[in-house]
Amino acid sequence: MDLAAIWRIESPRLIAGLTRLVRDVSIAEELAHDAMIAAMEQWPREGTPRNPGAWLMQAAKHRALDTLRRGQLHQRSTDAIAHQTDEAVTSDVEDKLDDDIGDDLLKLIFVSCHPLLSREGQVALTLRLVGGLTTPEIARAFLQPETTIQQRIVRAKKTLSEANVPFEVPHGEARHERLEAVLGVVYLIFNEGYSATSGDDWLRPALCNDALRLGRVIAGLMPDEDEVFGLLALMELQASRSRARTAADGAPILLLDQDRSAWDWLQIDRGLKALDKATTLADGELGAYALQAAIAACHGCARQASDTDWSRIASLYDELADLTPSPIVELNRAVAVGMAEGPAAGLALVDELVKLDVLKNYHLLPSVRGDLLAKLGRKEEARAEFQRAAEMTQNQRERELLLKRAKE
Repeated sequence: MDLAAIWRIESPRLIAGLTRLVRDVSIAEELAHDAMIAAMEQWPREGTPRNPGAWLMQAAKHRALDTLRRGQLHQRSTDAIAHQTDEAVTSDVEDKLDDDIGDDLLKLIFVSCHPLLSREGQVALTLRLVGGLTTPEIARAFLQPETTIQQRIVRAKKTLSEANVPFEVPHGEARHERLEAVLGVVYLIFNEGYSATSGDDWLRPALCNDALRLGRVIAGLMPDEDEVFGLLALMELQASRSRARTAADGAPILLLDQDRSAWDWLQIDRGLKALDKATTLADGELGAYALQAAIAACHGCARQASDTDWSRIASLYDELADLTPSPIVELNRAVAVGMAEGPAAGLALVDELVKLDVLKNYHLLPSVRGDLLAKLGRKEEARAEFQRAAEMTQNQRERELLLKRAKE
């Protein structure tokens, strides 16, 4: 395993353990990087240790102790740990860094998604600290300049430090609210990988994989939260189709046209098991992610497109619309109704959504409307809708697909 892969796996627990000691994610990250630099210098000469994570943790501990002993921590951190400095320079520090690693990692996730940060800051910091990605990797994933991503990360860490945000998992209602933010950040990362909003590629698999890894970590740390497993199920089920979603040349393949033998049926099984866990924990009251996972499961259980239970999907969208009213949910419900009851029924729902200003720049609205019009034989109207959708999307692959449908 190369150093980059080791860093991505081990850095979150390193930074989490160090943050518990120094109470500052910036300093913790610097200490972890120091340990990695030491590894880059020593491992080529001495060989990679049998347990790279333990080696890095030990190196990070020594640097944390040296920093504390020299009193070189910034004043904001020194104040925060002044009451424990005497014991910190003893062997007790090692115990502090070894205990409750899982709990520390969960705290790091909640800190990275703190509501003081912008959503862009939450995403960048989560990928950096918890995902183990470098700034260039995050920049490439989101097609952003490295300087923009670096500024977001620096600004986020500065905000947390200046606000003296506690390194903890919040309790009660605050925990519920923050968990929603955490899951929202993870799903945003996944969605950007699953259907890129801009650029030349339809998929960015690395982002999907990072989001899945984060989801699995959170599920392991929070085994009693139904929506954690709902989100994990949703991502597993959607990601199972990845190999079938693009042609050899990278062109998108729509769901109903996909070769389902190329789906990852083991991943579908993992998704269904996660959905079962979410359903059990929810005691019948499914949350928004679990409902979306149930919809994905309807697709995942259909070996052929014709086997899809569209009536069940439409019913699930009804429940989702009641739980979290949204024009996007209504648009998806219209698609399901169009499949279950016929294109005219779906078009009637879509035509109501056309009146909403909030969707006037949403390219999937004319795309869906064009599809329904085409099925009704209203070809000129359908072509105009596909062309309009093509003009609105920022993704090159999607634009090509929409223009192809307009031409057809």
